[in-house]
Amino acid sequence: MPKWVLALLALLVAPLQAQAFCGFYVGKADSSLFNESSQIILARDGQRTTISMRNDYRGEPTEFALVVPVPVVLKKNDVKVLDQKIFEHLDSYTAPRLVEYRDDDPCVERIPPPPPAPVAAVARAGTAVAPLVKVEAFFTVGEYDIVILSAQESDALETWLTRNGYNIPKGASAALRPYVRQGMKFFVAKVNLKEHAKGGTQFLSPLQFSFDSEKFMLPMRLGMLNAKGPQDLIVYTLTRSGRVEASNYRTVKMPTDVALPVYVRDQAIFKNFYKTMFVRLAKADNYRTVFTEYAWDSSWCDPCAAPPPTDNEIAAAGAGWIADGRGARVRNASVIVTRLHLRYTPESFPEDLMLQETGDRDNFQARYILRHPWSGSPLQCEAAATYFQEVSQREDQEARALARLTGWNLSDIRAWLPKRSVLKPADKQVP
Repeated sequence: MPKWVLALLALLVAPLQAQAFCGFYVGKADSSLFNESSQIILARDGQRTTISMRNDYRGEPTEFALVVPVPVVLKKNDVKVLDQKIFEHLDSYTAPRLVEYRDDDPCVERIPPPPPAPVAAVARAGTAVAPLVKVEAFFTVGEYDIVILSAQESDALETWLTRNGYNIPKGASAALRPYVRQGMKFFVAKVNLKEHAKGGTQFLSPLQFSFDSEKFMLPMRLGMLNAKGPQDLIVYTLTRSGRVEASNYRTVKMPTDVALPVYVRDQAIFKNFYKTMFVRLAKADNYRTVFTEYAWDSSWCDPCAAPPPTDNEIAAAGAGWIADGRGARVRNASVIVTRLHLRYTPESFPEDLMLQETGDRDNFQARYILRHPWSGSPLQCEAAATYFQEVSQREDQEARALARLTGWNLSDIRAWLPKRSVLKPADKQVP
């Protein structure tokens, strides 16, 4: 991990329609799979954007520097520190998940059940310090000293940051230049050691700031300075009306509702499966695609990898429209949580990520299905023999799906499948 952090980021199977799901949730593949990943929460309401950043910086706090382009001069009440647990909860809630069914006894005659009822939502002051750089505001929030800068030249801005003790990489001027030309301001943070010591922890709190802008976007280019290899970014968006997608890059939903061999239930295997599949899909399009892993109303899920976030957590993350001044849920208010995941390089993402809220409110989650066979014998009844023939065919299809999504060797996958001999009724020994 480098000793500095610059910018916002240190940074097949056709999907089926997601419906109410009655399987049993057994595991998830969360952000811990991707060691170099950054996490961002973006709440958007009209022209108001709230950005929350989880800093995974683990070096000396004296070496921490954060520079984020923003469209306006931020005031102290626009900036907050956020509880890290909100990120952890959103990650668990939206993570790709594994669910399982168990087959019924084929020898028991059953009356077809009535169609399921619809699933209801769960209720619940500026000083010029250099000719070409101006300090627009300065304040302390939590353990951070914040300064808001404007600049007329990127070289002058780099010089100001360096001379004032911000540890930024050499050559940052080129990355800063496009934002200077657009007239953007610069949100700059470093650790206030005295305030940091009061917290009694080595980890830095997530930072949150809000502003008004016509553009719904995430500045990424600064975070690509000195990037070594592909980087992972997970973005959780909170919006009123529908899921969010990129407007300047292709957005694709992850394969979902795919049946896999039951041994994928092992968490190490499942996590290896998901990471292998995701990296393979990203690489196949030269790291130019944004993948949707989750889109759902924040108040419920089916199945749930973790309990839905509370209204207080959602409001704290920037979606303040969900609750009134007393903390009670606003009537008919809702928040759609979208989880976007991208793996990118400076070459594959030459532009900042532009986003748009769609009118699509269809529920979607990346989920993978295990179907455990009945544990009885093919000799118990005539239907059992036919059932086990179907199970063998199904297991072969599951093995092929796993090979197709991961590129793993099909023979190796089949070797892990259970060995069983399927007897026909005529093979029974009559006493």
